[in-house]
Amino acid sequence: MTLGVLDDWFPFLVYGFFALAIPASMILMSFVFATRPSRRARERTVPFESGVSTGPLKQQRFTISFYLTAMLFIVFDIEIVFLYPVAVILEQVGWFAVTEFGFFIAILAVAYVYVWKKGALEWRR
Repeated sequence: MTLGVLDDWFPFLVYGFFALAIPASMILMSFVFATRPSRRARERTVPFESGVSTGPLKQQRFTISFYLTAMLFIVFDIEIVFLYPVAVILEQVGWFAVTEFGFFIAILAVAYVYVWKKGALEWRR
């Protein structure tokens, strides 16, 4: 492997390292710093979702708001994942990439406004 190829892949390797190291360190730290009670309390065994106890497993029902929020998170998370590599090579790709990403963000903004106007982001009981 020549040094030139390594120079091209170095930002990707650093990004990949952090993408693996951050979640791994969070999992490790949860085991290191976890305070576990000697016996499990009843409250610990009841399913818990977004700050609301949902009761026993057989009575558990999730509204569509949970799924819509998860999908919106995934969409905007993927947007950020795509923005970083373009920012790294912006000088090489020029204004074409800036225009394409502006269009991409505009589509996401229109989708976000649509979802907001439909009331999908409102939490109701």
